Amino acid sequence: MIFSVIFPVFFLLFLGFFSVRIQLISKEQITALSAFVIKVALPALLLHALASKNLHEIWYPSFFSVYAGVTALLFTLSLMIGLKVFSNSFTHASILSHGASMSNTGLLGAAILTLLMGNQAMIYISLVVIIESVFLVPAVLVLAEIGRQNQPNFIEILKSTFLTLFKNPLFLSVVIGMSCAIFQVQIPHSLDQVFEMLGQTAAPLALFIIGGGMVGLTIQSVNKQTLYLVFSKNICMPILVYLGLTYFTDLDQKMIYAGTLIAALPMPSIFGIFGQIYGLNEKALTPLMISTVLSFMVVSVLIGLWW
Repeated sequence: MIFSVIFPVFFLLFLGFFSVRIQLISKEQITALSAFVIKVALPALLLHALASKNLHEIWYPSFFSVYAGVTALLFTLSLMIGLKVFSNSFTHASILSHGASMSNTGLLGAAILTLLMGNQAMIYISLVVIIESVFLVPAVLVLAEIGRQNQPNFIEILKSTFLTLFKNPLFLSVVIGMSCAIFQVQIPHSLDQVFEMLGQTAAPLALFIIGGGMVGLTIQSVNKQTLYLVFSKNICMPILVYLGLTYFTDLDQKMIYAGTLIAALPMPSIFGIFGQIYGLNEKALTPLMISTVLSFMVVSVLIGLWW
């Protein structure tokens, strides 16, 4: 099983990297493909997977609570350490804490878990997407803007953040999919087929995009904070999620493994984007690069042990 999953993952990553490296595809085209996956293909996959289920098949409050609790704990701890130990500004501490507590769930998580579990994986992905898109990312943006403004306008900051949230196709697809499950609304078969066809492109394209996006990234400045962020994300998060799901829930092993694997994924690419927007650049890109390399080793070990 490990070869049948790891080989296509690494081959697609290599294919994306090689395609950009030899300039068969440009970085700008990789960016466009990434937008397609995040805004079209993955939302279609989530909607198709969730809308066909009953609520009890897709809503696991214990899984949600444990994963959300670990995310909040690591984010808060990283924020405090960034302020007190590494003397970051409030804005920079907020952005860097994002990297310490969020996985690349949308792209890499959907790709790998789909190979392992099929459409069942979308249930676990959707629960984590809710935590990340509804709670974590808005919190990061709100705190970052509060730290950047001398006299922050809280109402405007919250309004802008929530408008961004409700324009997020991933969030909307989860809301619509779960609403269909709650109220037993059936998507017309012909339309559902379209969503299914679009969704089938998400996993391979996501891996191709991640490989292509690694071209040009280098590890330039490693410091104590970089190592802490990577340790928090790649080591602490999967361990805490595994322990929490094992000892504080009665979930089956498949769901425990899925949650742990999602937690072991690297920092999200949006962390690097936020870093550039808020003037962190290498301080964000360096831990992102190290996290990506380390994550593939950790994820490979977990797949080898469990699948």
